[in-house]
Amino acid sequence: MAHENGVLGDFLQASRARITPERAGLTLYGDRRRVPGLRREELAMLAGISPSYYTRLEQGQSRSASTQVLDAIATALRLDETERAHLRDLAALSEQRRPAKKPPVEKPDAALLELVAALGDVPSVILGRRSDVLAWNALGHALLAPHLDPASPLVSSTRPNMATLVFLDSDTRELYVDWRAKSRAVVGNLRLVAGKHPDDPLLAALIGSLSVASPEFASLWADHRVRPCATAVYELRHPLVGNLVVTQQTLRSIDQPDQALVTHTVPAGSPSAEGLTLLAQLVGGPRADARDPSPVVSAG
Repeated sequence: MAHENGVLGDFLQASRARITPERAGLTLYGDRRRVPGLRREELAMLAGISPSYYTRLEQGQSRSASTQVLDAIATALRLDETERAHLRDLAALSEQRRPAKKPPVEKPDAALLELVAALGDVPSVILGRRSDVLAWNALGHALLAPHLDPASPLVSSTRPNMATLVFLDSDTRELYVDWRAKSRAVVGNLRLVAGKHPDDPLLAALIGSLSVASPEFASLWADHRVRPCATAVYELRHPLVGNLVVTQQTLRSIDQPDQALVTHTVPAGSPSAEGLTLLAQLVGGPRADARDPSPVVSAG
């Protein structure tokens, strides 16, 4: 993973390139431009800072920026709240270099496991910091990865990684009708995680391997767009029950904020609900009978 100063500069440069002078409210008088985005001096003028200071910040030569300066730059770049928070994270990390250390093996949060068990008829999966599957219930496995061993989350060495599946697994790619929307969401979320954890060597290795193995991932990663895991509607092309439209929602653990419970719901009485019931019957899930199966839990 690049040095924090480089990541901050890359993010600023990519964001600047996406803002046209017209969108920024600047009047052009026939000047010929090599690129469509804002020039450094134009952004500095809009933010009310000196061009030389902004240049040093973007080039990683300035190791500190006040909240007021960051807010002014964010406003000039038309950043949303998620992008503003990401900018602050990158700027804070540029002020101090922490030694990389191997993070501990992730174990699923106990409260999230209880929730997965309570939502036995809702396809659910617990994802770790790097999108590793820490646990899933029977329907979560059957909906998202029926071609994989349901016990694969049990040990860290065999855990599926959802980002890897989306980009490198043909079955998962086929599952999402709008694969491009899903892939953009995956990369946008990884960008946010990388901004918060730049010293995670396993995260760096994941990003590096995906960048080498998938040109599509590499292209999206270079775009520097960020996107939180939020509510999203996806149409799935399921190999067992046909097309389903599901609403994906993400809940964060308070005690383990790097972990997320991802659920997939369908409107009651809809064709997708009928398809999910059929899927439960095929795998023996709770929609087929009254039992609540325990989630497949990682042993670490």
